[in-house]
Amino acid sequence: MSDPAAGFLAFSDASPTPFHVVAESSARLVAAGFVELLEDEIWTAEAESSRGIDGVKRAKVAAGGKYFYTRNKSTIVAFAVGGAYKPGGAFKIVGAHTDSPVLKVKPRSTKSTHGFLQVAAETYGGGLWHTWFDRDLSLAGCAIVEVEGGAFERRLVHVRRPILRCPSLCIHLQSGEERAAFKPNKETHLQPVLGMVEESLNEAADGDERHCPQLLSILAAELGCDPKAIKDVELTLTDTQPGATWGASNEFLSAPRLDNQIHCFTSLEALIGYAAADAAADAGIAMTVCFDHEEVGSESAHGAGSPVMGEAISRVVGCFGASSELLQITLRRSFLISADVAHSIHPNWGAKHDSNHQPKLNAGTVIKTNDNQRYATNSVTGFLLRQMAALAKAPVQEFVVRNDCPCGTTIGPIISARVGLRTVDIGVPSLSMHSIRETIGVADIATNTALFRTFFSSFEALDVKCSF
Repeated sequence: MSDPAAGFLAFSDASPTPFHVVAESSARLVAAGFVELLEDEIWTAEAESSRGIDGVKRAKVAAGGKYFYTRNKSTIVAFAVGGAYKPGGAFKIVGAHTDSPVLKVKPRSTKSTHGFLQVAAETYGGGLWHTWFDRDLSLAGCAIVEVEGGAFERRLVHVRRPILRCPSLCIHLQSGEERAAFKPNKETHLQPVLGMVEESLNEAADGDERHCPQLLSILAAELGCDPKAIKDVELTLTDTQPGATWGASNEFLSAPRLDNQIHCFTSLEALIGYAAADAAADAGIAMTVCFDHEEVGSESAHGAGSPVMGEAISRVVGCFGASSELLQITLRRSFLISADVAHSIHPNWGAKHDSNHQPKLNAGTVIKTNDNQRYATNSVTGFLLRQMAALAKAPVQEFVVRNDCPCGTTIGPIISARVGLRTVDIGVPSLSMHSIRETIGVADIATNTALFRTFFSSFEALDVKCSF
């Protein structure tokens, strides 16, 4: 990457929702020569893509190939098969997540209060909701659209102009106690304003009656369809301010959804680089998986708690005729880096960190440890990660949460428990986690990408030296 920060900002600005993350990732993979697979086709190493006598489409998966597939268009699996791969070879996997804490439009969103037209919203995940007030907001997501012939398709939508806002209450209408402890009610205070009620527009309502005609008209203009063709929507509120670098030397980067789009980006960049330069002589398989629904527990058909991870490994191994015994050997030889942003020390709240575990921005990727299994790191996986970081010349830091503070968790313990993979939890350090705008260090983008690239290319050579 000639300019990692610029590369990430372009990725972030194109990715207001998990659907857009997957679409942008897919486009970059296709441009790099990756072939899209479908989950409802047969994957095989025996023949070129064709349709068999049973009518089921077949896709070739072979050593030296580069592939990806999606589930729900919000989770993506991408992998490169080493040119020297044979069944039993290790899978080197980076796992991240595509979702972030946001406000989502309710299924019946029309709301009118005191002459203001509002859009009913639901909180998704554990956001710092006070940061959503007085921001220029818009909408993005997907819509089910009826097309010619009575068929239906799902289309992405991203309204880039400001159309919504959650206004704060005027200072003179608050008591001193209310100002000192701002505690917005998520149901009554986080309902964004779309406009003023206009009776003429209400009388001309078109399309889905669950949403006001003004909203449907805005969406229809973006989608290039009639409002009546919009049959359903899955929409997220999004900040219209693009990401940017800042600081005396532009050493910081702030953007929405850094948790966890930064690792979707760095793992993708590392995989594309590995596939182009290192995969031909490799005997393993490099893979990145970006899941939806991490912020709400990962329990869904396409979250980390689903069969996606196990199926990704077993289906690819199955293309090469591996037995169930070889699949188990593969799992034991494989390794997962669970990548999710970490907690940088805050200059104004330094006491919130343990004195020996104070990660800083621009000082390298953080290894996250928690003996209560909120993170999956242990002595073996932490050691292997540190060794790979040394090979990559990528600095690493350590984090353990204070005993008197709560600890977040990640996809790492979930996948480790369900699939049985050796797992380490890591992340780029960040400030303002779960705010509408978060901050990371610019230098950490490049070093994190280098760490993943080295992991993909050098893990087996390191692992074979270890007898744990």
